[in-house]
Amino acid sequence: MSSQQSPQAQPPAPSPAAPSLTEVETHGIERIPDADRSARPLDLFRIAFGGANTFSTCVLGAFPILFGLSFWQGLAATVLGVVAGALILCPMAVFGPVNGTNNAVSSSAHLGVHGRVVGSFLSLLTATAFFSISVWSSGDALVGGAHRLFGLPRGTASYAVAYALFAALVLVVCVYGFRFMLFVNKIAVTSASVLFLLGAVAFAGDFDPGYAGVFTASADAATRSMFWPSFIGAALIVLSNPVSFGAFLGDWSRYIPADAPRRRVVGAAFLAQIATLLPFVFGLAAASIIATKAPAHVDPAAPDFVGGLLAISPSWFFLPVCLLALIGGMSTGTTSLYGTGLDFASVVPWLSRVRATVLVGLLAFAFIFIGRFALNLVQSISTFATMIVTCTTPWMVVMMLGFYTRRGWYDPDALQVFNRRQRGGRYWFTHGWNWRGLTAWWVSALIGVLFTNIPGQFVGPLGDVANGVDISLPLSLASAAVLFLALLWLFPEPRAVYGPEGPRLARAVDVPVPPVTGPGAQDGGVAAVPAKAG
Repeated sequence: MSSQQSPQAQPPAPSPAAPSLTEVETHGIERIPDADRSARPLDLFRIAFGGANTFSTCVLGAFPILFGLSFWQGLAATVLGVVAGALILCPMAVFGPVNGTNNAVSSSAHLGVHGRVVGSFLSLLTATAFFSISVWSSGDALVGGAHRLFGLPRGTASYAVAYALFAALVLVVCVYGFRFMLFVNKIAVTSASVLFLLGAVAFAGDFDPGYAGVFTASADAATRSMFWPSFIGAALIVLSNPVSFGAFLGDWSRYIPADAPRRRVVGAAFLAQIATLLPFVFGLAAASIIATKAPAHVDPAAPDFVGGLLAISPSWFFLPVCLLALIGGMSTGTTSLYGTGLDFASVVPWLSRVRATVLVGLLAFAFIFIGRFALNLVQSISTFATMIVTCTTPWMVVMMLGFYTRRGWYDPDALQVFNRRQRGGRYWFTHGWNWRGLTAWWVSALIGVLFTNIPGQFVGPLGDVANGVDISLPLSLASAAVLFLALLWLFPEPRAVYGPEGPRLARAVDVPVPPVTGPGAQDGGVAAVPAKAG
């Protein structure tokens, strides 16, 4: 008998130890190895919900009151925005487990090797907006709470120090990476929820669900005519929150194993957004109380939600407000900034993930000071939220329809051509650009901008064609879907981009796949792939 054991008799290799929280993440946007995918759909829920269960979401929840709606009208607009946004968002969660990379890289399959930079642009736009909102709202709450508790001056210097503190803390978490961020959000989900429920107790005696807003029966005709524009505009502001996660879901879901049931992954993304009704309704209810007891703080010309919240809060709730600001600022800031730093490390060759994260953080920090001290804060938030909805939703439509027409089949190695500084492969299309997906995106995004109408905030050139009602979202969604499918049918994509079962709702053409050339192509690159018939 041979002294050498057969392969079957070899003891199983030990599972790799999970990295510690304080170990800096080494993965970039390359495909996450199967052995390192230890996350669960529940972890996706925690990060997505934790990133939105924050003080900044409360600020967005106050917008229906700022737009003049009653509490019940504002609640209807909030529920509409959250549910619609969750339904639009949740399918975007599947790309991470399937391809093991972020959604911008996955978009190479539909926008081209170079066209994936569109996703990077959307990621930067979203990260800047929501990182700024989190730092603004949390910094203001911390300074205001410290003023009421300890007499800290509420001057420019105090706000600047608070903003810098939050930005630095967020950068530290993002530099350490995914596992540290997951740890922070696990804490945030529970603690922030408890603090919001505590806030409900604090304001229960002052809350009046009968708050009427400005669109009452006694309002003049000009005011009443603004109801639907204000209602839709408020719903769109709310909807921007779930939609903002579209470019980021893959950053977190890529750590979920590829064989995880897709319905559970999609369900986790959907339920995470439905759960944000907690901070949204808290912000809505608090704003209605502020409008009654401290109306100067909800003046549309110079609103101050944080100041109003502190003005109506009992003294024992000041400390919880500060804690909520600290926890919320960390949670929203990290989920916004982490993915953008990760993605830009692949776009800019000389940037590592850590350097890219720091650079994007510094750019966003500069915008925070400009928006807070040099511009109209509410105008800045509204404009960025509008741009997120109008630019991101058509991109998401192209991605989701692309997933459907491809029957969920992708070549993960070909998705990495751009990141390796190579050329060619299945997703090269025309010099690295898939003009079909790109055209459907930019035309639909332009339509969305043209028809946008958020009263007093942003009105596009065609924003008044529906009597002031904002119809930009349904138009951009419909145009993206119709245009993309029409282009796929009229100008078929190469058969090699589809799986063994071929396309669905589209046609394919037999053309050779250009060979992959560039660094590493000779040793490990993908050779030319023959087109398959049928």
